[in-house]
Amino acid sequence: MSKEIDLIVTNASVYTCDPANEWAEAFAVTAGVVTAVGTTAEITALASTDTELLDAGGRMVMPGLCDVHSHLLIGGAQSAWELTMPPSEGIDAILAKVRNWSERLAPDEWVVGGIIGSPVLDQIAQGGYLPGLDEASGGRPVLLRDDSHHNRWVNSRALEIMGVDEGTPNPEGGTFVRGSDGTLTGVLYESACALAEDKAAAAINDHRERDRVSAATAVRLVNSYGITAVQDAGTLENALLALSDMDKNSELTSWVVGSLPARPFFGDGIFGEDLYAVAEKYRTDHVRPDFVKLFLDGVPMTRTSAMLSPYLCHGEHEDPSDTGELLWTRDDLVATLERCIELGLGAKLHATGDGSVRQALDAIEVIREKHGEGAIFQIAHVAYVDPADRSRFAELNVIPDVSPYIWYPNIFDESIANQIPEKVLRESWPIKDLALSGALVSGGSDWPVVPVPNPWIGMETLVTRSNPDPAVPGEQNGEQCLSLPQAIAAFTRNPATAMGLGETVGAIKAGHSADFVLLNHNLFDVPTNAIHKTEVMRTYFQGKSVYERPQS
Repeated sequence: MSKEIDLIVTNASVYTCDPANEWAEAFAVTAGVVTAVGTTAEITALASTDTELLDAGGRMVMPGLCDVHSHLLIGGAQSAWELTMPPSEGIDAILAKVRNWSERLAPDEWVVGGIIGSPVLDQIAQGGYLPGLDEASGGRPVLLRDDSHHNRWVNSRALEIMGVDEGTPNPEGGTFVRGSDGTLTGVLYESACALAEDKAAAAINDHRERDRVSAATAVRLVNSYGITAVQDAGTLENALLALSDMDKNSELTSWVVGSLPARPFFGDGIFGEDLYAVAEKYRTDHVRPDFVKLFLDGVPMTRTSAMLSPYLCHGEHEDPSDTGELLWTRDDLVATLERCIELGLGAKLHATGDGSVRQALDAIEVIREKHGEGAIFQIAHVAYVDPADRSRFAELNVIPDVSPYIWYPNIFDESIANQIPEKVLRESWPIKDLALSGALVSGGSDWPVVPVPNPWIGMETLVTRSNPDPAVPGEQNGEQCLSLPQAIAAFTRNPATAMGLGETVGAIKAGHSADFVLLNHNLFDVPTNAIHKTEVMRTYFQGKSVYERPQS
């Protein structure tokens, strides 16, 4: 047996995330799989002359982290190719960055980037700022995304290329936003964004090479945060192709589970039955197109989340009974989940409002009564869940995908608080209630909705419900804090199970993939408000080092 062992990790404080054997001192790896876990003496006795020994120096070692909700190609493209800005920037700073970025581009090249904070987009949507964006771009088309990635700001040149003018009707499920004077502001809501994204994508010359670089950039970045398994939350064919190519070339250093959009998704590409039909040809050892993605509603900042109680009313221009809009009928949703069962696929359902969460649970209940608990169903975001629905997650074996990282006071709050009644807002992100009911709380970043896919921020704020920045005081529904072990589980074994990888990743135990990280400190030895300062010294994927922190 000792001759088969490739690597032994010793002199470590190993938090295994295996409830049957929570802590260990060492473990052995053979052909990319953990083969033994135990004490230093037990494991080192298995070594042969060819075994590599990794002395952890007493540091904490834990499983590679899992991100149950990320957009790899979109985030990688943003990092590799696009204009980036923090969502805290005001309009003047945004225009200055557009101006500087435009100067490096060809005369007709698109300016693509983000992120615009929701409060700023609210201001832009009032009108009067389009001439400034036109001037800053020097005549080039512009497409800037907001912090929800459900909305955009484009300039007049982009509107012209899109074929949108003052007389163009709103598309189904979207809005070409007009100001108080009735003229276009350049702000696009929901499905209206797809036309702009399609036109910007059409201007790219070599899509395959761009996607290759974007995917590689994304995987390198998630590895640097200790992430070794990701569920991509909206996976089109181009992403499957890029990731599959990487894996065939032995370049993919993460498990990736795909979520295939059932209906048109932002950007060009096939969807629904056409996508389901071709996805299987891109399956590899590490690329698994195993889920369908459904958007049941929008986002609260633009009053497109489906709520049980009305949005705040700000005047005669708003309907005091407005509760947002469900994008699926009950019958269509049940039929699509039935189709998932037929195809052997799970489903990830975007539901940001308590109304859409209830619709999702009601539809899943129909499916469970007919087919049992075999299929994996996730409800993504769960920002608002009516108290009557919280226990239903566990009862129906539905996984709450608790992302993005906004369960603490932050820039989203100002815009959301302008739309959502205080009582509902006060009870947001009821994650502890979901966990206590027995639901498998699973953490995700929703990157690039958040600037970086940093799981340590999410882990800390699950415990504290406070912003890591001390300049932003207060808590967001502090009664819903998790314990540290619960928060760690939400980024390891829970999302592994949620992705269908629970027998392969998410714990350091015999038979699991040797995906693990070496940390700069022990999470249990530092104050909870210092968890976000965690640094990954090394990341290993299937027993191979795929990231090492640069020496300072």
